[in-house]
Amino acid sequence: MSAQGIPQIAVVLGSCTAGGAYVPAMADESVIVKGNGTIFLGGPPLVRAATGAVVTAEELGGAALHCTTSGVTDHFAQDEPHALSITRDIFANLNLQQRTCTPDWTPDWDEPLYSPQELRGAVPPDSRTPWDVRSVLGRILDGSRFEEFKSNYGKTLVTGFGTLYGQPIGVVANNGVLLSEAAVKGAHFIQLCGQRKIPLLFLQNITGFMVGKKYEAGGIAKDGAKMVMAVANAKVPKVTVIIGGSFGAGNYGMCGRAYSPNFMYMWPNARISVMGGEQAAGVLAQVESDKWQRSGKPWPADEEAKFKDKITDKYDQEGSPYFASARLWDDGVIDPADTRRVVGMSFAAALNAPISESKYGVFRM
Repeated sequence: MSAQGIPQIAVVLGSCTAGGAYVPAMADESVIVKGNGTIFLGGPPLVRAATGAVVTAEELGGAALHCTTSGVTDHFAQDEPHALSITRDIFANLNLQQRTCTPDWTPDWDEPLYSPQELRGAVPPDSRTPWDVRSVLGRILDGSRFEEFKSNYGKTLVTGFGTLYGQPIGVVANNGVLLSEAAVKGAHFIQLCGQRKIPLLFLQNITGFMVGKKYEAGGIAKDGAKMVMAVANAKVPKVTVIIGGSFGAGNYGMCGRAYSPNFMYMWPNARISVMGGEQAAGVLAQVESDKWQRSGKPWPADEEAKFKDKITDKYDQEGSPYFASARLWDDGVIDPADTRRVVGMSFAAALNAPISESKYGVFRM
């Protein structure tokens, strides 16, 4: 039914065992109640009989496990009334009315609770200082309302639903480096928006996908590919705003220019390049150092410093948003305080074209 566009929502109020576990696992969105809801293929008695391990139902398949570790469920409910409240919010975001900006549509909306003017000071001067992207969303979305999707899983990517001048939108925003869990979460959410024909807003502040032996062994390339494929094939209007850094393959997963967003903008503090200047200088300096070692000569420290400074300066210059805009790599550098208005107008323009069905290739599992 999900393939036919019929929404499938599961609310786990009790135990889902064996074949019953596939009901929430195959749903578009799943809610689970703390303490009561459990999902597992075999319960504690079967696990003990088969393996000798002693585990509680909550440890084996409770709400905390599935919302934070396995990702089987999407919403953590404190009790049954809370679960039903979450479910109502899910249905409110199904976009069943397919609202679009047509001449006969007069939307109602609330201004954000927090002034968009404050966006000029929302981002720390030092790009290495961590900050919460939700502070930006609260100054863009109608009424500062944001219904977050999988808030306890893949926390370095923030996904969820809101409205912009009355138009439902899905938000994909960076809150750190992209890990496997975040990439899978992003692919899931983008598919939901594609199925429901909800436009997507991407807010980029990304150093890239996580690197290292542990993450490569965990399938980061495969999981990242899921997100990139979802972005490439979602046929809904897409608007990308680079509000911080945009480096490496993170640019692909977050709908960079190569993945044809309808509009793409940059804030004045934004930076875009294959990698950061310091990282590039470090990598190329290591290559150059290896050459000196092979020749049997030491690389003078002053020459190494000059080498790194030259590369860093080049990256800083060519990673500037003005350098990018001058070459039409984006659609303009915008005042952060104008983000709500500019993005709203961009979606209004993009929605003049009909939204086609989203079709995907093979997701490597």
